[in-house]
Amino acid sequence: MSEQNPYEKLGVSEEASFDEIQDIRNRLLQQYSGDAKRLEMIEAAYDAILMDRLRMRQEGKIRVPERIRFPERLVQPPPQETPTPREKSPAWLQRMLDNPTPADIVLPGVWYLGLSAISVFYQAGGDQILQMVLVLGVGISIYFINRKEGKFGRAVLFTLVGLITGLIAGGMVANWVMPQIQQFISLSANQFSTVITFILLWLISSFLR
Repeated sequence: MSEQNPYEKLGVSEEASFDEIQDIRNRLLQQYSGDAKRLEMIEAAYDAILMDRLRMRQEGKIRVPERIRFPERLVQPPPQETPTPREKSPAWLQRMLDNPTPADIVLPGVWYLGLSAISVFYQAGGDQILQMVLVLGVGISIYFINRKEGKFGRAVLFTLVGLITGLIAGGMVANWVMPQIQQFISLSANQFSTVITFILLWLISSFLR
């Protein structure tokens, strides 16, 4: 047995590829895992074959596989960290927006629906009624925004911005919309602007904080 060359000890031919030699060596190590003497012989034969292949490579007789020449290429690069996705909305906007409960949406909606109905259908009082319901709508908006965070100044600011924006936008849209809706309902430009303002105040009081 000692006279055998390392190829015979592993049971491979001298023409075997490096992959074949390595596969047989791994199988033998697994097969004789409890036999220390046999394992030592297998490793010695394998090392001898590597040295023989290196000599032959230096003589230009064989080409050493790249896995032997460049073992560092087998090392897997560490996984790159996935960049944290950026926030879709700026921080100041996230601080303003609220995740309302159904009650936060329904309660102001009921109030503004009632005020809108008064503005549209109660025409006897004219502009005085519109002014009164607008004042009431402003108070409702301030109340519902303030009760979320307890910031009265912010509630007043948001409400005033909504009031002014609603009246201006309603007045601008009224000139274009009024001819189309007056054939269905008798509605003045001021009434239309008031309803638009209530819709905007409802959105502000429900979805802002």
